Amino acid sequence: MKEIPQKAAKEAKELRVSIERHNRLYYQLDSPEVTDAEYDRLMRRLEELERQYPGLVRPDSPTQRVGAEPIEEFGTVTHTVAMLSLDNALNTEELLEFDAQIKRFLKLNLETDIEYAVEPKMDGLAVELIYEDGKFTKGSTRGDGFTGEDITANLKTIRSIPLSLREHKLKAPQLIEVRGEVFLPLNRFEKLNQEREETGEEPFANPRNAAAGSLRQKDPAVTRKRPLNIFCYGIGATKGASLSGNTHTEILEYLKELGLKTNSEAIKVKSIKNAIDACIRLEESRDSFDYEIDGAVIKVNDLNLQEQLGQKARSPRWAIAFKFKPKKEPTVIEAITLSVGRTGAITPVAELKPVEIGGVRVKRATLHNFDEIKRLDIREHDTVVVQRAGDVIPKVMRVELEKRPEGTEEFKIPTTCPECHSDVRRDKAILYCTANLTCPAQVKGSITHFVSKRAMNIDGLGEKQIAQLLESGIIKNVADLYALNEERLADLDRWGDISAANALEAIEKSKNPELTRLIYALGIRGVGETGARLIAEEFKGLKPLTDLRHGLEGSEEEKHAEILHKQLCDIHGIGIEIANSVIDFFSEAHNRQVIKGLVDAGVKHKQQKEAEGRLANRTFLFTGTLRDLSRDRARDLVEREGGRTLSSMSKNVDVLVAGEKAGSKRREAEKLGIEIMDEEEFKALLNLKTESE
Repeated sequence: MKEIPQKAAKEAKELRVSIERHNRLYYQLDSPEVTDAEYDRLMRRLEELERQYPGLVRPDSPTQRVGAEPIEEFGTVTHTVAMLSLDNALNTEELLEFDAQIKRFLKLNLETDIEYAVEPKMDGLAVELIYEDGKFTKGSTRGDGFTGEDITANLKTIRSIPLSLREHKLKAPQLIEVRGEVFLPLNRFEKLNQEREETGEEPFANPRNAAAGSLRQKDPAVTRKRPLNIFCYGIGATKGASLSGNTHTEILEYLKELGLKTNSEAIKVKSIKNAIDACIRLEESRDSFDYEIDGAVIKVNDLNLQEQLGQKARSPRWAIAFKFKPKKEPTVIEAITLSVGRTGAITPVAELKPVEIGGVRVKRATLHNFDEIKRLDIREHDTVVVQRAGDVIPKVMRVELEKRPEGTEEFKIPTTCPECHSDVRRDKAILYCTANLTCPAQVKGSITHFVSKRAMNIDGLGEKQIAQLLESGIIKNVADLYALNEERLADLDRWGDISAANALEAIEKSKNPELTRLIYALGIRGVGETGARLIAEEFKGLKPLTDLRHGLEGSEEEKHAEILHKQLCDIHGIGIEIANSVIDFFSEAHNRQVIKGLVDAGVKHKQQKEAEGRLANRTFLFTGTLRDLSRDRARDLVEREGGRTLSSMSKNVDVLVAGEKAGSKRREAEKLGIEIMDEEEFKALLNLKTESE
């Protein structure tokens, strides 16, 4: 292990403090003080120091939020204090009875006022966070109330959860078990579902499902991509905690002082009548929140009274959940239209007779996919019940068949793209337009991807510039970029001589890319950087693929497509779905026309080199935790030496590198007779001399 210079240790400490401060300002207080670029510079510098001096890496470092390896299997955590569920009240009469039961149990006069705390009932996933000596050490789901799933690695990716408690006015306790609710903000939920539909994944039914699904991912890298948030609302067991006050609302202030995020909507009220009024106000204003609430929670505020009241079988006597009314209304589908997303996914949309649902005027509702239309037998002019699923995206829940007019017809699944009339391909329940490079609905996204750093790396062309070029009609596809000149750009707003010259220079420099970059830049559905490299190594050029044509069954073109399809399927790491996508892409005449335009403009890829190096043509898979190497670093080392890497076990794996806590993949490799080596053997294979390599 390298010796750590004092200067580096001091800088790393200052960076950790600064980054965590900015995390709190951004993710908890919504008051950022620096730009994203400035924040990224701080994080990159800390990552650089920790790579250079591995001894600087600490479990509570901000970099460790993204460093966890995929989880083979979730362990279990037993809650020191049970995480109980709440009884529900569906109306104000039941709330009054809840208050009366408390007074009878405590032998109080029914006219006595009890102070309550009222807070929004989050519709997320309940979790427990365990801090020891101020450090986040373990996190779990509520589970059955007594035992939950160990999801520590996934919870660490949520930036509103501090890895170290703040010791500003208070000293962190020796132990504190914090209860909270993880949720997905509504604006991010809508965007996430749109992305899932465009990539052929089933959309989440509501934000709670999205939060729960995100926290149960075996790969924390997937969880990290989900914009999860948390509100902390209580405490289980503690040791050495300097609790001040004796009420629930004071506990919330204590948690906030430790740097944990709490819901600012929580209030205390003097009586059950005031609590009911607070519930009604929350229900009326629920649409103003950027998170889903399905009710309000009323708790006896006094902790001593809570202790006296105790609990029933699985719920406390001192708290109850007041459930809000669901947001559903009947209306009529006036038409079913088709929307084409950035990746070519075609989504059916119900155009509704306008109806007010929960104070919002709704005119459109998602039908999700064509299987859903068939399952519910949804037709134009049907009367349907619409619900604001997740309080944000209206969804058709059912058809009122008894109100169906005569003469309605079953909805016909389209055979061509509604935007460009190109062929479509069905993948499970999703239809995709195959004209990725010319379909108007996809072209902005395809150009943005084409110029990105990991693709053709054309600086000076961001989303705003591309949108401007498209709106002005100067470009229609990626090939048109190479026809741009200073004269054409000079007529556009906000294009100075320097920015135009820089963009044109970057375009010119991109004309001789590696074949891998060019294939990746084309934006073929399902083909990432690894897939692009595998295809480039196999075909050495685009000609075998651009020679594809749509033809009649049995024709030479059809035979050529079958041969290429088999060739693609035989590539380690490709598979049938990606092979289908590649064949569809290059069979589409519009896509081939754009590629010809690129060639005519002088875009010519470099000759694809044969795989060479110590690991040429060998395929590696990594599992478990590597002590000295990150998984990304290990993969880079393999690929630099001519090898390939996979992310899942198959018979195509030549070597499994098993780190600590390697689980099912190791057992599967043993059954398949695959070579297994540990981290030290892998490092020795590559002649890595030091642990810090």
